[in-house]
Amino acid sequence: MERDRDVEGFLALLAATRAAKTVEAYRRDLGALAAFLGKPIAKATLEGLETYTAQLRADGLPPATIARRTAAARSFYRHQQLLGARDDNPAAGVRLPRRPRPLPKTLSPGEAERLIAAAAGTRPRNLRDQALVELLYGAGLRVSEAIGLDKSGVDLSGRLVRVVGKGGKERVVPIGRHAAESLRRYLAKGRPFLDSRHRPELFLNARGGPLTRAGAFLILRKLAQTAGLDPLRVHPHLLRHSFATHLLEGGADLRSVQEMLGHADLSTTELYTHVTDRRRRELYFQAHPHARRRNPEEHVATRSTPHASDGNRLGRGVADDEGGAG
Repeated sequence: MERDRDVEGFLALLAATRAAKTVEAYRRDLGALAAFLGKPIAKATLEGLETYTAQLRADGLPPATIARRTAAARSFYRHQQLLGARDDNPAAGVRLPRRPRPLPKTLSPGEAERLIAAAAGTRPRNLRDQALVELLYGAGLRVSEAIGLDKSGVDLSGRLVRVVGKGGKERVVPIGRHAAESLRRYLAKGRPFLDSRHRPELFLNARGGPLTRAGAFLILRKLAQTAGLDPLRVHPHLLRHSFATHLLEGGADLRSVQEMLGHADLSTTELYTHVTDRRRRELYFQAHPHARRRNPEEHVATRSTPHASDGNRLGRGVADDEGGAG
């Protein structure tokens, strides 16, 4: 097929700001569209593009690939609009298949216990690390919220922490006895030895400065290795996911978990209900004498999954201390 001057002009402009591989990807995607239409893509209509998208779906292409090809077309027609060659962007009206949202990964309650136990010790940094892990898991904080906490944001008598979340929104999150006790030990016997610069932040590094995101990630990776967990799998947000999932498994209502996590949209929190549904199914296949397992691998994977009530450190938290997580 003869090279399309409109497409070549668009790609030449794109090459000024994008990597060569990106430009080639655009070339392939736009070339595939032109081959389907059998005419210059500058003359395409919304109907033609919708037919193309439908064909891609019928061919079994994954939603991410279809979305990428449509994005390339949208960029081309936006370029055409800027040149004054078109008044519309037909690709903007194309309906894309919904891309499935991946379920959050979580630790089992037993794995969370092992991670916290790995920080045991009496040195200032041990006390800090245990307080950090207890807070990330026991309050479901984002790493930015945890390292952004000041000493004044912790109410040990009321077992509450006051955090500033996304968009500068402040919220108060309850913590359990064990998290409060870890924080108390750290504030009394750990932090004073780290606070060489008289900083207001709750968590400090070995040099007396505020703990950073990178520092928090490194602490968790080291603890994961000590606990016999995959260090690459364990990160602060994994503990937040585990907090939400274990609360819901323990009977907490969705709206309360939303408020504790600081989610603006309830649909974000609802992702965790799918995680608990999956785990409930695994427990069924593990425990029920008449359960039919699909394959041996599924059986092996579920044998080590503990029940949410077995050693769940969130039992140390809201559900255990307050008579219910709601």
